Amino acid sequence: MRLVFAGTPEPAVPSLRALLDSPRHEVVAVVTRPDAPAGRGRKLLRSPVGALADEHGIEVLTPPKAGDPDFLQRLTELAPDACPVVAYGALLPQRALDIPRHGWINLHFSLLPAWRGAAPVQAAIRAGDEITGASTFRIVKELDAGPVFGVVTEKIADDDTAGALLDRLSVSGARLLASTLDGIEDGEVQAVPQPADGVTYAPKVTVEDARVTFTDPAAAVDRHIRSVTPDPGAWTEFRGERFKLGPVTIVDEPPLAPGELRVERKRVLAGTATKPVRLGEVQAQGKKRMAATDWARGTRIEQGERLS
Repeated sequence: MRLVFAGTPEPAVPSLRALLDSPRHEVVAVVTRPDAPAGRGRKLLRSPVGALADEHGIEVLTPPKAGDPDFLQRLTELAPDACPVVAYGALLPQRALDIPRHGWINLHFSLLPAWRGAAPVQAAIRAGDEITGASTFRIVKELDAGPVFGVVTEKIADDDTAGALLDRLSVSGARLLASTLDGIEDGEVQAVPQPADGVTYAPKVTVEDARVTFTDPAAAVDRHIRSVTPDPGAWTEFRGERFKLGPVTIVDEPPLAPGELRVERKRVLAGTATKPVRLGEVQAQGKKRMAATDWARGTRIEQGERLS
């Protein structure tokens, strides 16, 4: 099939690679978000998907909006059979949805109808789900509500961060997306409407959402931190300044007051509403990321001081 692939960040790259390697499909163009400033020099950088397309000499379309008339005209000229989508990052108007004869086929990193929205992996970890996965579905106007072609499942490990889990799902999801497009071409796969029950939503995670609340139980603190690692990154405050946190470990010790620090020779503990947690890597304001024990050696922590 003739494909126009839409995607932007690194988790979309395995899917584009899989379709470029497929002998059954031709990627005639890529749609991605416009180049964005990054780094200290704020130079404009191509998205990871756009950069891969450039390597392969594929036309890259970067409309400011998916409803841009010039973009819609070019998409019509390309005459794609289908438009696979992975984390494109922009809403698609009906005029765009109507162009490919098989529609826009989205790879979403959850088991729909659970966790529709921008941050399904983060939501699954924070909620304590034991199983998640990826789904392919046909895009409709309602958010992530289209009929589903296929799914793959993935166990969430006790130490999974959002980054690690998304890395695995991006690989297994790429295989699912390629097989879904094969099945559509062969007429062997049919989209099934999502059930009305079990719908949950996962909005975009902001920096403020990543603030850790030590008055929560230890299990919730652990899941919260892992769900925002590496992006946008968990944080709290220490002595009135922002204090970044890497994943923690729950320890079976007598409780400490929420946020209370206890420094030992080989570990640094912080209290929660239940058991303490052992801090891993931390980053104080203006400092490099380091092991919590190294940070504690250079910080005179007084008895009763807390992370807040």
